[in-house]
This record gives sequence, C-alpha cells and structure tokens, in this order.
Amino acid sequence: MNALYDKIGVGYADHRNPDPRIAALIDEALGDAYSVLNVGSGAGAYEPAHRQVIAVDPSVAMLGQRKADAAPACRGAAESLPFADGAFDAATAILTLHHWRDQAAGLREMRRVARSRTVILTFDPDAPYFWLADYIPQIIEVDDAIMPSYEAIAAILGAISVSAVAVSHDCTDGFLGAYWRRQSAYLDAGLRGAISTFAKIGDVSDALSRLADDLATGAWAECYGHLLTQDSFDVGYRLVIAEFD
Repeated sequence: MNALYDKIGVGYADHRNPDPRIAALIDEALGDAYSVLNVGSGAGAYEPAHRQVIAVDPSVAMLGQRKADAAPACRGAAESLPFADGAFDAATAILTLHHWRDQAAGLREMRRVARSRTVILTFDPDAPYFWLADYIPQIIEVDDAIMPSYEAIAAILGAISVSAVAVSHDCTDGFLGAYWRRQSAYLDAGLRGAISTFAKIGDVSDALSRLADDLATGAWAECYGHLLTQDSFDVGYRLVIAEFD
C-alpha cells in the first residue's frame, strides 16, 4: 500500500472528499465511541470532528495531504499498530483493507487496540458489478484477488453486521464506483489517478476509447440509460461492524 499511494497519492485530495451521506453512516456505526483510531487514514476522510480521532497511514504522500485542522496522524502500518492494547474505544478502516499486505494481521491489530467496536467500509466482489466492468473487465480480476471476504473478517473480529452503502449520484468521494451516473468522468486522467484500481490495471486506453465512442453515439445510453433516473445505486460497497463485549 505504501508504495502504491506514494505513487498515486499526489493530487488524491482533489478528488477524494468525504461524502456527507457516507460520513453520517460511519458516524452512526461508531455509536457512543469517543476515542477512535482511523487505520489506513490516507488524507483524513471520514474522521468525525466531534470524536477524539488519531490517524495512522504508511504513505508519506497521503499524510502530507491532510488538512491543517485534521486529526493528529502518524506513520505506521495496519499490520503493526504503534498503540497499546485497548487504547481506543473503536477503530475504523475506510476503503483500505484491500491495500494491506496482510489483511489478517491488520484485522487482529484493529481488534487488539479497539475496546468496543470496529467499523469497516469495504467492497463486496460478489455483488453485481456496475457497467464500467463491461468496458474494463480487469476490474473484476483485480477485486477478486484483493477484497476481503466476510468470513475472513468474522474469523478475527467475531460476529459482524453487514449493510449496503448506496452511492448517491453526486457522491463527492471519487472512489471507483462514485461516478456510476457521471459516465464521462472516467475519461478524466486526473480523476483516474486518484483511484488505485486504475494504477493496478495499467493501460486502459482502448476501453476508454470505446466508452468515449459509445457516449458520443448514444450506445451507452441505450444499454445503461435507465441509471440516469436513479438518485442512488448499490455499487457493492458495504459497511461491516463488529461489536465487542
């Protein structure tokens, strides 16, 4: 994760601003937890200002983009968190597990430092993929290899609850599925540069040329135009919560 985000992290904050609807879901999931460790924090998204948050991330490029008023942050890896057992009420991991070198080790560390709960935002590769995968099928291959299963998470954290996170058509956080109704956005190289999937796949110029042609000719609208009437869409993102005694 460190090397990847040191490479693509420059300009990340320009396209990855916390979406208030997703932020509200994460805040609700934290319940009465006051002290929170945000693992794989990146530039500081989804850190509730009314809680006592500490952030940790291995990437210098990402940490360097945290705002001046962001929560305190330190450099460190999920697999070896520099905090004592039970140091926080809760720990969060927001769209980060798939980047960890050792997901099991990172989950064990989250469980070690969190007294009451962990809150994870992740992606379910078993959910139906949205239309972008029809143009770039490599997305499915990449996700299948790196996305954690619920079984793997529960094996370490214990009983978990899983809920779908619908993505609004005007989502402000530019992750891969955020632009499901803003189809031409994927043609923007700067936008793609803030999405790790594109960095992992490499050259997608042929697929993007086909997308551009289909947008110009109306072929895209013929296949997927029904999406333009929807305000939100289940793109496969899931909120996973584990509570401890």
